[in-house]
Amino acid sequence: MTVIKNNSLRTTLRYMIPLLLIPALVAIGALVFSAERYLIISLGVAVLSLLLFYTGIEEKKIGSRRMVLTAIFVALTVVGRFIPVFKPVTALTVIAAVYLGAESGFLVGSLSALISNIYFGQGPWTPFQMLAWGLIGLFAGYLAQPLKKHRWALLLYGVLSGVFFSFVMDIWTVLWYNGSFSWELYLAALVSAIPYTVIYAVSNFVFLFFLARPMGQKLERIKVKYGV
Repeated sequence: MTVIKNNSLRTTLRYMIPLLLIPALVAIGALVFSAERYLIISLGVAVLSLLLFYTGIEEKKIGSRRMVLTAIFVALTVVGRFIPVFKPVTALTVIAAVYLGAESGFLVGSLSALISNIYFGQGPWTPFQMLAWGLIGLFAGYLAQPLKKHRWALLLYGVLSGVFFSFVMDIWTVLWYNGSFSWELYLAALVSAIPYTVIYAVSNFVFLFFLARPMGQKLERIKVKYGV
């Protein structure tokens, strides 16, 4: 497993990749590339997500163990998308980020969209799903300490994550429909998506309420036992 040893480079990439490079790549894919080339953008986001994960690895042995746990969460989120209506994808992404780190959270979110869409259907919306779920995981990792300490903060974050996901996906909706961004169409898309946004928010609340504490306790024991 690759380890980035230069601390300053690692720190720079840790913030530049998810907050600048990946959003820029998704935007370029939507505004410059033809819709038929969405797979190139999706794979580019996946590669950058893996590179982001490697920036958090300081020791090869521990990094390998962290990768195994992250891969398990990716598998769980993919399976979770098959649950009708209420889906635990966001909740599992948040849990992974809080207990395994922001880089793991972004990787779980982005890869869950890419892999599950092999069944649900790949398209120009995939990079936006990867970005939305990835950022939800990333910021959950940044806020790990207060989210662990205060259950109400974790549940509120889950609700806001549902709203955020809808906000990001409606950007794609406008670009797909109009060919360029329009605030008027964007606001209309947000209003029309309110029922789905409510479902996202409520499902995140429910799954975090029931899953966060027991899964978190098990992950903490695993981290102590294996030095993750």
